[in-house]
Formats: sequence, structure tokens, C-alpha cells
Amino acid sequence: MTSRPVPAVSPGHGGLDGATARRHYVTVSFLFWLPIGMSIATGVLLFTERGMGLAAIAGFYAVHSLTAAAMELPTGGLSDVIGRRPVLAIAGLLNLTAFTLIGLGAAGWAIALGMGLMGLARALSSGPAEAWYVDTVHAHAGPGADLRTGLARGSSATSAALALGTLLGGGLPWLLGLAPGAGEWLADTTGGLVIPLSVPALLGALVEGVFVLYVLSALPEPPRPRTTLRRVMGGVPAAIAAGLRLGARDALIRRILLTASAAGAALAAVELLTPGRAAALMGTAESGALVFAGLACAGFLCSALGSQLAPLVARFTGGSERAVLASLGLVTLGLTLLGLTTQTMSPLATTVAVIGYGLVYLGLGAAGPNENDLLHRRVDASGRATALSVQSLSLQLVAAGAGLGAGALPPGPLPWLLAATAVLAGALLWVRRAAPAPPHHGPSATGGPVAAPVPAGPLHDTAPEEIHPHARPT
Repeated sequence: MTSRPVPAVSPGHGGLDGATARRHYVTVSFLFWLPIGMSIATGVLLFTERGMGLAAIAGFYAVHSLTAAAMELPTGGLSDVIGRRPVLAIAGLLNLTAFTLIGLGAAGWAIALGMGLMGLARALSSGPAEAWYVDTVHAHAGPGADLRTGLARGSSATSAALALGTLLGGGLPWLLGLAPGAGEWLADTTGGLVIPLSVPALLGALVEGVFVLYVLSALPEPPRPRTTLRRVMGGVPAAIAAGLRLGARDALIRRILLTASAAGAALAAVELLTPGRAAALMGTAESGALVFAGLACAGFLCSALGSQLAPLVARFTGGSERAVLASLGLVTLGLTLLGLTTQTMSPLATTVAVIGYGLVYLGLGAAGPNENDLLHRRVDASGRATALSVQSLSLQLVAAGAGLGAGALPPGPLPWLLAATAVLAGALLWVRRAAPAPPHHGPSATGGPVAAPVPAGPLHDTAPEEIHPHARPT
């Protein structure tokens, strides 16, 4: 009786098999996003309590967004030059500092610095963890290994962390308020530095410390060539240039980047317009904020469910490309329902709007892992994190522009329907299947040969999971 050959495990990745790498990737995703979720519910309220006006608060968030956008490509290239683990650890340390400044800072400059550091950490983290997971799986099972299951679980862990963090961030100050004198005791003991609304940020700083320790201990990777600061700074521009060339030379990657842009338009509309609708429905800003926190949590859970369903959608539709098409169709439907229900607050219209909100996040959650499955089959290890950074940059830039546009339009269905049109245009890009990528061989970031990327398309997207037993869900 003959047995099938077992792929050799790369010692450079600590001997991790696919299932173990997947668990580590899921844990890293959860730990990184949990503190960010905790800051969602209390951020604006904390800054207001510190005496900041609305214009100043808008400026703080602008600092975060502009820093993340400006540093997206340089930091993606840095990960491809010096490694995934050190960049992730730096991101965690920056977030630890940022949450500490935000939780304790009473001056505008301290809050602005914290938001800027958080934006830098966001840019640093946008590709290395996923790139590490794909590199490790490829080292264990080859470039044809199934990626969708791990990517889906990582995306689900991100959404679950955001949902849980939102509940914790909103609930902790409320619980402290139930205890007589707890808030006053905190403020008096710390000289006013710590108030109930700052507790979630400070707890988030502790979680970031755990994140850094876990990254350093659980994410092994092969040693990269010894380098100097000069070589690092020289290698980053080359990685950026390679990232910018991705969309120019490959039609499939162009589709992925344009799809990310469409997702940015959808998220900008939802995040900008939904809080106002919640406040109008409830009658006051305070009760509307509470409703929005619950709705945001539900949206993150829908996104997690969509990510979990991503492999099933791909099998049902016949491949990752068709899965992206179907998922974006769901997002379009959700935005359309939100737009058609803006003129009335009847129970029926409200129910339809909530369904539409859930469909938007469900569709985005299902589309993401399938898009990235295609992306990772198109690029090799030497440019993987850079490619993810280009994708993230496409989403962030369009989201910023779409948010400004939606805010300038008159209230009503028009902003929602324009966002739905943008997503529909992104979905139509996937009606025709992309041609397979040409074979590519070249040096990797570690100096060794790189296997040719696996062409995207039905041949690989519909391969049965029995080919890769380690990738089956447990």
C-alpha cells in the first residue's frame, strides 16, 4: 500500500502546520482588533468629556485617517523587507502608547498624538499578519494550498473582536456609573487623569501588551538576510513601486483594487449616515448613540458570519470570482434597502432598514476572504504585504472621498443609492472570469526561489478540500 507524499514543513516557520498557523493567525487578528472595538463606543464621548469641541474631535479623526493613508504603502514595503513579526510587534507597541495617551490625555496635543500613532499602527498592521499566515501555509503545503478557510476565520475573528469590544467599551463606563461614587473615586485618586469613559482605552492598552507578547512568541518566520538601516530604507521604495505596478500589469488585481474602492464607498455611507438615522428614530442623540452601538455590534457579527460562510459561497457559486460577484450583489441590495427607507420611520421601514444594514456587512464579510484568496494566488511572498497595503489604501482613500461626498449631499435616498451604484459597478467587474496569470519566478524576500503563483480561476478555486486535509474546518 502506497501513501501520498506529505509536504515538508519549513523549519523557518517553526514547523507549524496549516491548522496551527491558522489558530495563531486567528488569535493575532482577535487581539489586535479587540482594543480598537473598545474605543468605538466611547471615543467621541471621552473627547467631549475632556472639553474638546466637535471641530477638534473631527480633527483628531482626520489625523488618524491621513496618517494611516500616508503610511500605508511605505509600511507594507517595510514588512516585506524586514519581516512580518517585527512590524506587527511595532504596531502593537504604537497602539499601546496611543491608547495610553488617549485614556490619560487631557490636552489636545496628547489626543492628536495618540490618534496619529494609532493611524500609523493601523497602516503597519494592514498586511503582515495575513502575509505571515499565507507564507506559513505555503511553506507547509505548497502554493496550491487552500487559503479561504484560514482567511475567513481571521476575518471572522476581527469582526468578533470588534463586536465584543464595542459591547465592552460601551458597558464598562455604564457599569462604573452604577457603583455609587466609583467615577468620582477614580478621578480623585488619579488627579482627574482617569474617568469612567477612559477605562476602555486603558484596558485596551493592556490588551495591546498581550498582543505584542503573543506576536513575538507565536509567529515564527524564516530569518531574512542581515540588513542595515540604509538597505531597509532603500528596499522600501522598491517594494512600494512593485505594489503600484501590481494593478497596472494584472487585470485580476485591478479588479480586486477597484472592488476594495467600492467597499470603501459602502462603508463610508453606512458609518456616516447610520448614526443620524438612529438618533432621528429615537428622538435624542444619547439614545440614538446607544442604538447605534447595538447596531454596530450586530453589523460586526454579520460580517463575521459572512466571513465564515465565504468558503461555502465559493463552493456553491463555483469559485472565488463568482463568490465575490454574489457577495457584492448582496451589499448592493442592502444599500438599496437603506436608501428606499429613508423617508419613513414606520416599523416596517425600520425593519427593512435593519435588514439592509445587516446585508451590507454580511456581503462585505463574505467577499473579503474570496478576494484575498485570489490576490494571494497572484502575488508571491516578496510582495504579499505590499499588495495588501495597496488594497487597504484603495479602500481608505475612496472611503474618505465618499464620506465627504455623502456629507455634502442632501439627506434622503440619494447618498445611499449612489453608494449602491458604486458597489454594483464593482460587482459587474466580476461577471467575466479573469485570465490565468503568467508563470512568475524570481527571488523572494529571503533570497531563495519563489514558486510560481497559482493562477486564479475555477481550476483552483473549486478544488476539493480533500486535496488539502489540513485545511478542513475542525
